[in-house]
Amino acid sequence: MATEQKNDPPEARQEGRNLETFERNLRRIEDLSARLVSVMAQRRHVPPALQGPSPDLYVKAAQAWMAEAMANPARLIAQQAGYWTEALRHFSAMQAAFVPGAGPAPEAGPRDRRFANPLWDTHPWFAAVKHQYLLNSEAVARAVDSIEGLSEREKTRLRYFSRQMVDLLAPTNFLATNPDALERALETDGQSLVDGLENLVRDLEAHGGELIVRLADDSAFRLGENIATTPGEVVFRNRLFELIQYAPSTETVHQIPLVIFPPWINKFYILDLKPQNSLVKWIVDQGFTLFMVSWVNPDPSYRDTTLGDYVAAYLEATDRIRTICGTDRVNVVGYCIAGTTLALALALLARRGDRRVQAATFLTTLTDFSDPGEMGVFLENDFVDALEREAGEKGILESFYMARTFSYLRSNDLIYAPAIRSYMLGETPPAFDLLYWNGDGTNLPAAMAVEYLRGLCQQDRFARDGFPVLGETVHLSDVDVPLCAVACQSDHIAAWTSSWRGVRAMGATDKTFILSESGHIAGIVNPPSKGKYGHWTNPDWPDTPEEWLAGAEKHAGSWWPRWGDWLAGRSGPRIPAREPGGPGHEPLGPAPGRYVAVSAPPA
Repeated sequence: MATEQKNDPPEARQEGRNLETFERNLRRIEDLSARLVSVMAQRRHVPPALQGPSPDLYVKAAQAWMAEAMANPARLIAQQAGYWTEALRHFSAMQAAFVPGAGPAPEAGPRDRRFANPLWDTHPWFAAVKHQYLLNSEAVARAVDSIEGLSEREKTRLRYFSRQMVDLLAPTNFLATNPDALERALETDGQSLVDGLENLVRDLEAHGGELIVRLADDSAFRLGENIATTPGEVVFRNRLFELIQYAPSTETVHQIPLVIFPPWINKFYILDLKPQNSLVKWIVDQGFTLFMVSWVNPDPSYRDTTLGDYVAAYLEATDRIRTICGTDRVNVVGYCIAGTTLALALALLARRGDRRVQAATFLTTLTDFSDPGEMGVFLENDFVDALEREAGEKGILESFYMARTFSYLRSNDLIYAPAIRSYMLGETPPAFDLLYWNGDGTNLPAAMAVEYLRGLCQQDRFARDGFPVLGETVHLSDVDVPLCAVACQSDHIAAWTSSWRGVRAMGATDKTFILSESGHIAGIVNPPSKGKYGHWTNPDWPDTPEEWLAGAEKHAGSWWPRWGDWLAGRSGPRIPAREPGGPGHEPLGPAPGRYVAVSAPPA
């Protein structure tokens, strides 16, 4: 038999190999299909109220649209006439393009990263599909904008959720109308589609039947080995957090130590991904004694943990740091929700007359929730009521819900584009540290999550009538320590304008505000060596953030050195470098510690 194969012509041998590949892929598809059916049968139950806004929003929008149509039919007719005129023009252009010399090809549409393949502009069929989709998208947006009889908050939500539906129906999200996927399938004899199905089944199995697209190659990273590698020791541990002290890299350090409180919605190593973009390493290299709080990833036994418990953890951490370093004062940094809670802690300390904090830094922090930006679409009662029920039943608000919410704020970048690469093109997710961190979520204690959503996000009590913390009612104006706040221009989680309003309302007389280019993560993790994103400063505090930006000065490069100079001026003289824990201390283990390695446990 071997001799017969060897003597076969090349075409026959190639045909045999192709047949073997085809049969092997058929067996893979059968196996994957069985796994797909099995995992879908185990899919978690997601409450309908967390799948989208209350139907009341759409009912009210439909009623308002009908009322407008009855009161002003000419306006509706004009809109429809304009839509059909454009649709017919594109259809005519497509027909002409199929006949050489019959007429001009369809014109290239606006630049959109989803339509980067040249075929979207050069091939008549794909050009027509793209143009019709964009035309439909514009028609939906105009229709929503033209609806009267809705409040601005209702219209904002309607814009957001209608855009989500429009983005979902983009032709790039379907195999038959995605030229990249079709070309890859032809090039690989369908292998890319089989690989994509395998990726799909694997992602479903990893999340109990819920489709969460894997953004990064999980096998490419090891905590403490190639991410979160800045040397240090865990110097304290309790039920809620570990305290890491980093080893010095300079002979002398500033006298006043610095502690970073990262958000417990995610893990702290976003600030210590790899040496080239690690804010942690950069701070240590500037000669600061740096501590990091690493929060526990809670299970249902933490159901009664409150915001007050987190504030108490801030006080415990700063007490430990002052003892270790032998100082009365400490500088503090809070990032995102940890910045909000830092403001609560500082207000409490001010009420108590406790001056332990020398200066504070807020990174992408909201304290005034009167206008929460894009996140506001998820902060109405329909969603929050459902989240409260879910957290009450399970004892935690699972990381699944927070991750999905943040992803849908940037669905084209964080859901659809990765899904296309993985499931249609059959590509392995990239070894990208930031995306790996993005998928390494944490749960939230039930009591804390509800307090935050109700008392801060919805009721805005900290900025209005005061928020209860550990026996005191604290107000935003109580925050009176010298402070520096950094916000990000295109932040979709903590809108910079809202961050600015909160800082302006704080009681401190020494306030610095820095606006970084880019978003919630890239605007913060922006090392000077990259020279990528710039920033704005303005020492004045006019009435509105828009006025502030209009009078601000633009600076090239990262905000890190500017903030480093600000911090150095509030950190005391240089002294000999401190080793983690101090003399005679028994370390509890090397950085990054135990808590950060715990994956979000199921409820």
